[in-house]
Amino acid sequence: MNKKFLFVLSLLVMLSLMLSACGGGATSAPAADEKIELRVWGHQAPAFNAADQAMLDEFMKQNPNVTIKYETFPWDVFIQTIQTSLPAGNTADVILIPGGYTCRYAAGGQLLEVPADVMTLDAAKEMFYAAPLGGQTCDGKMYGFPAEYNIEYGGAYVNPALFEAAGVAYPPKWENWDAVIADAEKMTTLGSDNVMTVAGLHYTNSDQLFTYFLAGILEQNADYFAEDGKHFNFNSPEAVAAIQKLMDMAQTNKVVDPIIFNADSEWVGESFAQGHNGIGILGSWYAGDAKLAYPDLKFDYVTLPPMMGSEYKFASVGGWGYVVGKSTAHPEIAWKLAAFMGADQANVLAFNSTSGTVPAMKAVAADPKLLESAPFIAATLPLLDFGQYQGNLTDPDQLAYEIVYPTILDAIQGNLTAEEAANSIHEAANAMVDAAQ
Repeated sequence: MNKKFLFVLSLLVMLSLMLSACGGGATSAPAADEKIELRVWGHQAPAFNAADQAMLDEFMKQNPNVTIKYETFPWDVFIQTIQTSLPAGNTADVILIPGGYTCRYAAGGQLLEVPADVMTLDAAKEMFYAAPLGGQTCDGKMYGFPAEYNIEYGGAYVNPALFEAAGVAYPPKWENWDAVIADAEKMTTLGSDNVMTVAGLHYTNSDQLFTYFLAGILEQNADYFAEDGKHFNFNSPEAVAAIQKLMDMAQTNKVVDPIIFNADSEWVGESFAQGHNGIGILGSWYAGDAKLAYPDLKFDYVTLPPMMGSEYKFASVGGWGYVVGKSTAHPEIAWKLAAFMGADQANVLAFNSTSGTVPAMKAVAADPKLLESAPFIAATLPLLDFGQYQGNLTDPDQLAYEIVYPTILDAIQGNLTAEEAANSIHEAANAMVDAAQ
C-alpha cells in the first residue's frame, strides 16, 4: 500500500467523520445544558392563559435550560397574526391554535407533523375523541394535540325561577324535542304591548343555528358534503327539513322572537343571564363566564335530546390544539413542550378544569376530579362519542357566519322559505369553494 494511497484514504476517513459530525445538514438535538428560548402564542382569555402559564412554569422548572416567552393577543389580533406570520415563516415555536385552522396551515406547509416517536396517529386515536382529534389530523397525518372539545350542541342553560313561575317540572328531563318545545311554550312571555319579553327557547344565535343546521342533516342520516368531499349538498331534502324545523319553532310554536333574540340583539348568554329566556342553547363553556359575571344567578346546564331524530349526531369544529410551527429552530424541544401541554393526562386535566373546557382526552373526561371544578361539563359528557369533525369547510368562519347563519335567520324571520334558504346556502357555499381553488 503506497504512501499516496494511504494519504488519500486518510483524507476520505477524515471527510467521512466530518460529515457524520455535521449530520449531513440535519438539525442535531440540543445538548442538555444548552440555553433555549421558545415562544408560545395564544389568544387572550383569562382562564386559558392561567392554565397555560401554570404548565409553562412547570415545564421550565423541569427543564431549567429552557426559557419560554408566552405571548397572548386579543382574538382579532391573534387571528390576523397567525394568518400573516405562519405563511411568512415568522411565528412562535408552539401555538394554541383554534379548531378548524390547523389543516389550513398544514396544507400550506407551515406546520410540522407530530413525530412518530412523540405520538403516532393510532395512539392518538386511542387517547382522544374523534371530533377534536379530527381537527388536528390532515390527510391521515397528525399535526397537533387537541386541548379541548369544541361542542355547541346538545346542552342548554335552564333558569329554575322561570320554570317554577310557569309551573314546569324542574330540573327538566326531556325524552324528545317535542317535550322541550312544550316546556318552552309555557315559559314564553309577552308584554302588554304583545312584544316578547321572555323567550321560552333561545336558539337563534350564530353558532347554534350553524351547529344545529349541520346536526339536523346528520341526525337524518344524510351528509352535507357532495361526493367530491369539497363541495356541499346543502339543498337536500334533509337540509330543507332541518331549516324548516328551526323556522317552525319560532313561527309555529312561537318560543322565540327572532327579530328581538339573535346574535346581535339579546345574545343568548347575556339574555339568559338577564332572565330573558328560560332555556338558552349554548356551549357549556359559558358557565364559567356566567359564574364570574353574575355570581347571584341560579342556573343549571342540562342535556338536550336530539332535534331531528332518535340518535345524537353532530359536527364539531374540533377545538383548540397545540401545534408546532415549521420555522422553529428547536423542533425536538418544541414537540416535547406541545406533548407536555396536550398529551400529559395530569396537565390536560388541570387545563380543562381551570378553563372550564370539555376534554378532548377520554381519560380526563372519565376522571371524577374534572366535575369537582367544572360541574357543568357533566351534561356534555354523554354526547362526546357521537360527534364527528366537521371536515374541510374551506373557510369555516365565512360558511358559518356569512352564509349559513344570516340566511337561516332570514328564513326564521319570515323572509325566505326553507327551500329558498337551502338553495341560497347551497349556491353561496359552493361558490366559496370554487373561489378558493
